[in-house]
Amino acid sequence: MKNYVLALSIALGISSLALAAEPVTKGSKQATLEQAEAAWNPIEGEKLIALSAKGDYLRGEITYEVCRGCHRPDANGRVDGKYPRLAGQHDTVLIKQLTDIRAGRRGNPKMLPFADDHVINAQEIADLAKYLSHLPIPANNGKGEGAYLERAAKIYDADCAECHGKNGEGIREKFYPRVASQHFAYLENNMLAIRDGKRMNSYPKMVEVIKKYKDKDITLLADYMSRQQSEPQRDPQPR
Repeated sequence: MKNYVLALSIALGISSLALAAEPVTKGSKQATLEQAEAAWNPIEGEKLIALSAKGDYLRGEITYEVCRGCHRPDANGRVDGKYPRLAGQHDTVLIKQLTDIRAGRRGNPKMLPFADDHVINAQEIADLAKYLSHLPIPANNGKGEGAYLERAAKIYDADCAECHGKNGEGIREKFYPRVASQHFAYLENNMLAIRDGKRMNSYPKMVEVIKKYKDKDITLLADYMSRQQSEPQRDPQPR
């Protein structure tokens, strides 16, 4: 597992030294973006511990008990977008988001009391991520009006597919989330927040892409992604 994390860090150009990089030349937009991307996801501290740990499906199921009230027993979240679907999300994404909330890199006051290190430790985060990533993805997620999907598909293929995959499957190794079958309202709300600079820990490249979108573009994209379907990457025997 240590080799996996090292290889992962090298592949992403990320290390604990990323934040200590030399200052970029003033006016170099590309260099600034590259440095921001490197600082976006440093593999260190308890994130490194959780990624290195062997998650246990059954322990994760027990740990999830405290999450059921908001994210629902099947981890399907809520159609109104207040709480995202977690079922089938990549374990790396879940680990990143939980540790980012704990470290203050992502603001989420509602989630923080449940993600605090007095409630859950790094091993339990790994267990929880293992459990959730192996749950089936129901087809009854919230969707939009279904209008102008062809236009949305063109925008998605041009701007989003490189990171989130052709079918919204995301990329586990790069910490890019699965967006397929996520609730429409959650996707819309978060994309608006990213565009408007209200969502902390946003991927810098996505911020650059999405800032040109009008509200209606985001609504169409959210609707399109909520209708995508993809099979999770799972270990053969999660238990």
